[in-house]
Amino acid sequence: MNQRRPEGPVVVGVDESESALDALRWAAGEAILRHAPLRAVLAFAPVPAGHVGNPGLGTAYRHQMAETARAVLDGAVELARQVAPGVAVESELCQGFPVPVLLDESDRAQLTVLGSRGLGGFTGLLLGSVAGSLAARGGSPVLVVRGRRDEQSGPGTGSPDPRPIIVGIDGSPTSEAAVALAFEEAALRAAPLLAVHTWLDDVIEPTLSPLIDWQSLEAEERSLLAQRLAGWSEKYPDVEVRRLVERDRPAGVLLAETAQAQLVVVGSRGRGNATGLLLGSVSHALLHHSHCPVLVARPDPAETAR
Repeated sequence: MNQRRPEGPVVVGVDESESALDALRWAAGEAILRHAPLRAVLAFAPVPAGHVGNPGLGTAYRHQMAETARAVLDGAVELARQVAPGVAVESELCQGFPVPVLLDESDRAQLTVLGSRGLGGFTGLLLGSVAGSLAARGGSPVLVVRGRRDEQSGPGTGSPDPRPIIVGIDGSPTSEAAVALAFEEAALRAAPLLAVHTWLDDVIEPTLSPLIDWQSLEAEERSLLAQRLAGWSEKYPDVEVRRLVERDRPAGVLLAETAQAQLVVVGSRGRGNATGLLLGSVSHALLHHSHCPVLVARPDPAETAR
């Protein structure tokens, strides 16, 4: 399951926020890593001519918005060329709402990169609106840049990052898509992969807990994780795989591990049906609270159609 469009660009959504600049720097590194062009996109919704009462004033305001947006985009392109001087950089100023514009862009991208929060103004990329919508419905893998900037070495720096890439495994189709992308990313970055499997049996009657052979149950869960990893380890023999099995809930374990990770990979439910409008609870928690960037995998179309 190769989720990339190798011929597509790395697309980054920009606005005038610091979060968007972080995303731009990260996207430039991703373009270096993938030998891909970088495409910076800024979308703003035009104001109707009579919005401010006077048609002439409304036209002037729209013109001022466009000039401001163009200046922000030009600044982003200049920064990208400084960060990644060998990368071809293109830009697009689009009149329209950010979500549909960037969803369309993601269909032609090999990766779409966004900041975790924006200004909330006419170009604001707010998690829960633009970043959240793209993470749930984008046509390519979506990377939401999180974490403090001084902790981010970022891709494309020329030296491998020793921190692992994390992926949670539960055996679902959503999990399988994330595992596929996580192995691909680990191979691309020459990084170790930490496969996390959690289990917590809520259906066991508490009074029966002392009678349960918890060691045997844990051994079964470890065996299940080994089975899930076997095929992928054969496909990517150079990827060092570390395993973590915990009797706990997945969100808490994964969030704790992101403090020492360079990237965490999660799945989405895809688009094309009602569930495509939503992210799972674990993915949602990571997008809001992860200590490192979050990469959202696209589902297998065959599984999504079922």
